[in-house]
Amino acid sequence: MTMEHMQAAEARDLTIIGGGPTGLFAAFYAGLRGVSCRIIDSLPELGGQLTALYPEKYIYDVGGFPRILARDLAANLAEQGTQFGADVRLEEQVEELIRDGDGYFVTTDRGRYPTGAVLIAGGKGAFAPRVLECSGYEALLGKGVDYHVKDPARYAGKRILIVGGGDSAVDWVLNLKDAATRLIIIHRREGFRAHAHSMRMMEQAVEAGQVELLTHREVRQIHGDVCVTAVTIFDNRTDADETYEVDAVLSLIGFKPDLGPIATWGLELERNSIKVNHRLETNRPRVYAAGDIAHYEGKLELIATGFSEAAMAVNHAVHEINPKARYSPGHSTNLKVFKEREQAEEAAFPGNS
Repeated sequence: MTMEHMQAAEARDLTIIGGGPTGLFAAFYAGLRGVSCRIIDSLPELGGQLTALYPEKYIYDVGGFPRILARDLAANLAEQGTQFGADVRLEEQVEELIRDGDGYFVTTDRGRYPTGAVLIAGGKGAFAPRVLECSGYEALLGKGVDYHVKDPARYAGKRILIVGGGDSAVDWVLNLKDAATRLIIIHRREGFRAHAHSMRMMEQAVEAGQVELLTHREVRQIHGDVCVTAVTIFDNRTDADETYEVDAVLSLIGFKPDLGPIATWGLELERNSIKVNHRLETNRPRVYAAGDIAHYEGKLELIATGFSEAAMAVNHAVHEINPKARYSPGHSTNLKVFKEREQAEEAAFPGNS
């Protein structure tokens, strides 16, 4: 699409690239500070990895929630982040960042968006699944072969082979073991990279006969025509083959992060991340980064860290756009926007006060 044919868009004070937890909390903070914002994400729904990779997994390390399903946390964050009228643009790939006076144009494969500042909150960038290097993988992808679980109900009563040795593979073993008629997990070596508690639970399921665990195994071939019917695996120590009749193969061997066009924006990079200072500023003016994509000394990659970075980045951006604005927004319980909302609710429902 040429620049002349791109759709016109209303200018926003802040454009947030990435609709995951960090981006959504940044949108909330933008609204809190009274600035307009736009969220651009390549995925078809908000939530980032929470909804795209592990919607049925429990999250345990977010403040205020002893445990919460990833999809529920994503729904809460989307409700919180869009309450001030953020313009949400989904299934759009960012392409260029063009300086325009004090601000920028962010271009995507669908539009050209003027903005006062930019916050890059795209996780580790676009994630491409690591593929199984075996016959049948590509042909049967989406026909019984998948690299993430979107709807666990699809696997009820099925014979399932799970490939992987990390948290995702072990978590889905634990989530699907009661629904599957047969569940096999294979890993190419003895050691796993999953949490110790999850490993203990899987070992108990193996001892109870609910799960079959095979190590030093890899996939040789996935069989089937219109759908998966069987899989041949081999022992990587002896090269001996074994074939199992299965209905589904879950290849949970991880994703490769890729910054994509963002890597061409003239930003200082380190290890596939964007270097920022203590204000979450990049080396380009009015361009900030937060969440897993941001790098600085002592960085800790947690959802909770992303929330903090989002708030800091937005508040610095607000002050940069309007130097008269305070950096600190104050306590949310004292903010005018919420006081007015409370007063409106009390007026509408006087019996509830």
